[in-house]
Amino acid sequence: MKQSSPDPASQMPEDVARALGLDGADGAGRRARLESYVAALVKWQRRINLIGPATVADIWHRHILDCGQLASLIPAEPLRICDLGSGAGLPGLVLAALDIGVGEGGCLDLVESDSRKAAFLREANRLMGTHARIENRRIEEMAETGAEGYDIITARALAPLPKLLEMSNNLLKTGGKLLFLKGKTGDAELTESEKAWKMRVTKMPSASDSEGVILLIKDLERRHG
Repeated sequence: MKQSSPDPASQMPEDVARALGLDGADGAGRRARLESYVAALVKWQRRINLIGPATVADIWHRHILDCGQLASLIPAEPLRICDLGSGAGLPGLVLAALDIGVGEGGCLDLVESDSRKAAFLREANRLMGTHARIENRRIEEMAETGAEGYDIITARALAPLPKLLEMSNNLLKTGGKLLFLKGKTGDAELTESEKAWKMRVTKMPSASDSEGVILLIKDLERRHG
């Protein structure tokens, strides 16, 4: 008898729950939000390409754990946070589900220029009951309209690091931080970036990808001359 393949939108695997600190009773609400998000993502994936088709079966480890690991690097206080090129909401909506950036004076803005993906972000945000703000416009327009500086800017699978730094520079407030998820090219991209930028960088191994790295960047400053 042929067995049906497991539904990736079923309950969160226990190892992912433990890794994200959601295995106890106090994590039930955040866990339920992430399960709602994954169900919506899989549903919309049938209509528009939100994530790589080959990664859907391992969505919890490849995407949710990968993005959720950033939560432990963000202070538990109201902050102004911006997720650039949010796409499927990775990491933006995952952080929203984990209550990152909430509280008076805090915000979590997801910037996505593709209207169809922005529609998904709004729907998933509604289903989870989270309060992320969806900005359906180009990143360059955010800077041009004088968007208030952010405490933290995140990005994943958006652009090479030199381009990300260029995009972030006019949106980051003084003393702000960048949190970027990078793959095996992270070191090479960092070397290239240091030709044009001064910065303090902390590199941390990814909990979900043996070749992945998290870059925490502070004191970003363009080199002159």
